[in-house]
Amino acid sequence: MEANHRPWGCYTVLADENDHKVKMIVVYPGHRLSLQRHRQRSEHWHIIKGNAVVHKGDEEFHLEAGSSIDIPRFSWHRMTNPGKDPVVFIEIQTGDYFGEDDIERSQDDYGRI
Repeated sequence: MEANHRPWGCYTVLADENDHKVKMIVVYPGHRLSLQRHRQRSEHWHIIKGNAVVHKGDEEFHLEAGSSIDIPRFSWHRMTNPGKDPVVFIEIQTGDYFGEDDIERSQDDYGRI
């Protein structure tokens, strides 16, 4: 399995099936994902390592290793790594379509809007 590198970290696809997709995602210290939403999939994030701040809608959640959060379709969300160590989490996608073009970005630190 090959890692897909991004400015904020990297991800590795662990499973890519018709009814689900599973990724291991690493967010580098001091970085964050785009503020984004998906029309065709929901996500479940399970933190493996590190401490993360997740924005989901108007709420903010502080997650640590062993904790999880569900991201429903159409929900604006973002993960931030405020710590000094990488955040590693498993993302389980379920829905109708799992392509990267199902990402609608509202804010992005890396000019990808």
